[in-house]
Amino acid sequence: MAEATFTFRVEEELKAAFSEAAKAQDQSDAQLLRTFMRDYVRQQQETAEYDDWFRRKVQKAIDSANAGDLISGDDVEAEFAALREEARKSSAR
Repeated sequence: MAEATFTFRVEEELKAAFSEAAKAQDQSDAQLLRTFMRDYVRQQQETAEYDDWFRRKVQKAIDSANAGDLISGDDVEAEFAALREEARKSSAR
Protein backbone atom coordinates (compact mmCIF):
# COMPACT_ATOMS: atom_id res chain seq x y z
CA MET A 1 0.00 0.00 0.00
CA ALA A 2 1.36 3.40 -0.94
CA GLU A 3 1.86 5.81 1.91
CA ALA A 4 1.39 9.55 2.05
CA THR A 5 2.42 12.19 4.53
CA PHE A 6 -0.27 14.04 6.45
CA THR A 7 0.90 17.35 7.94
CA PHE A 8 -1.19 19.62 10.14
CA ARG A 9 -0.74 22.07 12.99
CA VAL A 10 -1.88 21.62 16.58
CA GLU A 11 -1.18 23.42 19.80
CA GLU A 12 2.08 22.34 21.45
CA GLU A 13 0.26 21.36 24.64
CA LEU A 14 -2.14 19.12 22.70
CA LYS A 15 0.73 17.48 20.81
CA ALA A 16 2.60 16.81 24.04
CA ALA A 17 -0.48 15.37 25.76
CA PHE A 18 -1.29 13.24 22.72
CA SER A 19 2.27 11.91 22.52
CA GLU A 20 2.14 11.06 26.21
CA ALA A 21 -1.19 9.25 25.81
CA ALA A 22 0.08 7.32 22.78
CA LYS A 23 3.24 6.35 24.63
CA ALA A 24 1.14 5.09 27.57
CA GLN A 25 -0.53 2.71 25.10
CA ASP A 26 2.84 1.60 23.66
CA GLN A 27 2.04 3.28 20.36
CA SER A 28 3.62 6.05 18.40
CA ASP A 29 1.71 9.21 17.58
CA ALA A 30 1.45 8.05 13.97
CA GLN A 31 0.15 4.59 14.90
CA LEU A 32 -2.55 6.08 17.09
CA LEU A 33 -3.54 8.66 14.48
CA ARG A 34 -3.81 5.93 11.82
CA THR A 35 -6.06 3.95 14.16
CA PHE A 36 -8.24 7.00 14.79
CA MET A 37 -8.41 7.73 11.06
CA ARG A 38 -9.40 4.15 10.20
CA ASP A 39 -12.06 4.16 12.92
CA TYR A 40 -13.44 7.48 11.72
CA VAL A 41 -13.62 6.32 8.10
CA ARG A 42 -15.31 3.07 9.18
CA GLN A 43 -17.85 4.95 11.30
CA GLN A 44 -18.65 7.28 8.41
CA GLN A 45 -19.12 4.32 6.06
CA GLU A 46 -21.39 2.56 8.56
CA THR A 47 -23.41 5.73 9.04
CA ALA A 48 -23.79 6.17 5.27
CA GLU A 49 -24.79 2.52 4.84
CA TYR A 50 -27.37 2.77 7.63
CA ASP A 51 -28.73 6.02 6.20
CA ASP A 52 -29.06 4.39 2.77
CA TRP A 53 -30.81 1.33 4.30
CA PHE A 54 -33.15 3.54 6.32
CA ARG A 55 -34.05 5.71 3.32
CA ARG A 56 -34.85 2.58 1.27
CA LYS A 57 -37.09 1.25 4.07
CA VAL A 58 -38.93 4.57 4.38
CA GLN A 59 -39.36 4.80 0.61
CA LYS A 60 -40.70 1.23 0.50
CA ALA A 61 -43.24 2.12 3.21
CA ILE A 62 -44.25 5.30 1.38
CA ASP A 63 -44.64 3.39 -1.88
CA SER A 64 -46.70 0.72 -0.11
CA ALA A 65 -48.97 3.33 1.48
CA ASN A 66 -49.36 5.16 -1.82
CA ALA A 67 -50.39 1.87 -3.44
CA GLY A 68 -53.13 1.50 -0.83
CA ASP A 69 -51.47 -1.38 1.01
CA LEU A 70 -52.48 -0.17 4.46
CA ILE A 71 -53.71 -1.67 7.73
CA SER A 72 -56.32 0.23 9.68
CA GLY A 73 -55.53 1.49 13.15
CA ASP A 74 -58.37 -0.60 14.54
CA ASP A 75 -56.90 -3.77 13.00
CA VAL A 76 -53.48 -2.98 14.46
CA GLU A 77 -54.97 -2.33 17.89
CA ALA A 78 -56.95 -5.58 17.77
CA GLU A 79 -53.89 -7.60 16.76
CA PHE A 80 -51.72 -6.15 19.51
CA ALA A 81 -54.48 -6.45 22.10
CA ALA A 82 -54.55 -10.18 21.32
CA LEU A 83 -50.74 -10.36 21.59
CA ARG A 84 -50.79 -8.52 24.93
CA GLU A 85 -53.47 -10.87 26.23
CA GLU A 86 -51.45 -13.89 25.13
CA ALA A 87 -48.33 -12.51 26.81
CA ARG A 88 -50.30 -11.78 29.98
CA LYS A 89 -51.62 -15.36 30.07
CA SER A 90 -48.14 -16.78 29.44
CA SER A 91 -46.60 -14.76 32.27
CA ALA A 92 -49.35 -15.83 34.66
CA ARG A 93 -48.47 -19.52 34.25
